[in-house]
Amino acid sequence: MRKLSVSSFSKALTATAISIVFAGSIAHSFANNDLPDLGTAAVNTFSLEKETVYGDAYMRVIRSSAPVLADPVLTQYLSELGNKLVANATGVKTPFYFFLLRNDEINAFAFFGGHVGVHTGLFLNAENESELASVLAHEITHVTQRHLARSLEAQQKSSSATIAGMLGAILLTIAAPQVGMAALATTQAMATQSKINYTRLHEKEADRIGMQILVDAGFDPNAASTFFGQLAVRYRFSTTPPQMLLTHPLPESRITDARNRAAQYPKRFVPDSLNYQLAKARIQVRFSNFSDDGALSLFEQQLKKNNYTFEDAALYGKALALFRLEKFEQAEVIIDALLKKDDNNLFYLDTKTDLLAQKKDFTAAIALLEAQRKIKPTSQVVNTNLANIYVEADQPLKAIPLLEELIFFDKQNMLPYQIMADAYRKLDNKALEYYSNAEIMALTANYQGAIDQLNYAYRYSEGQTLQLARIEARIRQFRQADRELDQFK
Repeated sequence: MRKLSVSSFSKALTATAISIVFAGSIAHSFANNDLPDLGTAAVNTFSLEKETVYGDAYMRVIRSSAPVLADPVLTQYLSELGNKLVANATGVKTPFYFFLLRNDEINAFAFFGGHVGVHTGLFLNAENESELASVLAHEITHVTQRHLARSLEAQQKSSSATIAGMLGAILLTIAAPQVGMAALATTQAMATQSKINYTRLHEKEADRIGMQILVDAGFDPNAASTFFGQLAVRYRFSTTPPQMLLTHPLPESRITDARNRAAQYPKRFVPDSLNYQLAKARIQVRFSNFSDDGALSLFEQQLKKNNYTFEDAALYGKALALFRLEKFEQAEVIIDALLKKDDNNLFYLDTKTDLLAQKKDFTAAIALLEAQRKIKPTSQVVNTNLANIYVEADQPLKAIPLLEELIFFDKQNMLPYQIMADAYRKLDNKALEYYSNAEIMALTANYQGAIDQLNYAYRYSEGQTLQLARIEARIRQFRQADRELDQFK
């Protein structure tokens, strides 16, 4: 899907502050696999309800300041992988929300309310799905064990102001990285040695429980040591290691401990995932620093030298690169051949839809997606593409029920609101166009802008009693949310 955009985000996010709370840039020592489960005792200072509120607020600020990817294919892939791991975790008390940041740094992080962010750089450097899953399992454990809440609760022993300072500094770091890091450093200077030790235990716990999740979900237990071992070797003498090595240091003892843990599980052959390699190819072409010609050359060389995990993934990458170079006919030949082999693959279907839309063959695109909707009625990829094509084909009324359904299942996703605004614009329904724009602004923590949009919507809703009441209620909610956000700053 090519039409969708995510608003104008800045190109960088320093999420390190959140990860520092979990890890700290210190050397770690590791016990064996019999480490005690520290439990989830952080209930006095931070209830799960508070964590959810903080998590929602932080996520809105991230959207306003970071390159969050609005790619339905990658989002669905990451969410399905993440939820497969969550299904094998214990102590899950909140829903999980997985999202991608366009950032070549190798990093992932987790914070309040089950939010797990993954940099595209992680895909660029992980060799297979098990390696990616090992990182996700580690971050999922930080959430299920409530490590951030427990860290802040531990600091209550030193000062209640420290807790407030940490919360504000984390939020500030998301919004303004350089200023925020200074604030966080000041707050961290107040932390006691017991706080550092507490964080060491968090990392041990995340390593231990994360590997159990990884194995129970059917992945290779050796993936963690393999991935981090490769990173340690690659950046051993680097003066600027990736963020993951700053927030999750890798002394030999940690890598050795991961290998020893993996050896305790039965050996198993875990074949790599085609969808992972397709996701990696998509990121390499569309969301990395490759030039147009460079992306094409990458996959042509893979195919020429048979240097690939799956030939179909290399072909898919080549097709995307050709599309990027506007060589649409060549791209379509490849995609059509791939679809003949796997006509239900969402990566191929998404690109086929792009090709049909480029030719303005909306009839064929709609027929393709409507057929897929019968097979996959809840697919984010199918429904988002179909709604978008309906709007482009000047059939906006057909798009609206699909968009409402997408919003019902994922209220944090900006894309349906963006397409909804386009649909109402084509219908010349200014009230609901402004209403949709208000929801987009609220998702980026711009509550004042959202209220302004709702005031415009109110003016165009004269005589529509229910709609007026709905707008008034939303204005009250946004005002309250804005006051609550101010408390975190």
